[in-house]
Amino acid sequence: MAAHNLSGSGSPMKPSFAQLRRFLYAAVCSLALSGGAFAQDPGAAELLAAQQAVERADRADADQYAPDMMAMARQQLEQAQRAAADRRERKQASMLALRAAADADLARAQSEEAVAQTQLAQRQAEVRQLQRQLATGEGR
Repeated sequence: MAAHNLSGSGSPMKPSFAQLRRFLYAAVCSLALSGGAFAQDPGAAELLAAQQAVERADRADADQYAPDMMAMARQQLEQAQRAAADRRERKQASMLALRAAADADLARAQSEEAVAQTQLAQRQAEVRQLQRQLATGEGR
C-alpha cells in the first residue's frame, strides 16, 4: 500500500527538521573525523570556510544579484585550492581562502539586499494601489 501525503496536495512532503538535524550531525561528524587534516594543514580550515561561504552565496542567488563579486570569490577559491596543493605556495592558501570567503559573504549580502529591496518595492506598490482604491472608492 502506498504512503499517503497528509497535506492532501499530492506533492511530496518537505524535509522535516529531524532530517535536517541528521544532515547537520553527519556534517559535524565528518568535520570531526577530518580534524587530523586540519592539524596537519592550518589552511584547511580557511579553505573549507571559503568553500562553504561560496556555497551560501550560490544558494542566495549571488550569481544573479552580485555576479562580479561572486566571480571574484570563485576565482580566489580556485587560487586558494591550487595554492594548497602546491608546496611552494601553501602559505598563500590561507590568505586567498580568507579573501574568497569575505568576497562570497559580501556577494551573499548584496544578493539578500537586492531581494529585500525588490520585495520592498513590491509592497510599496501594493500600498499605493490600495491607497488609490480607498481614495476613489473602488471595490465597494
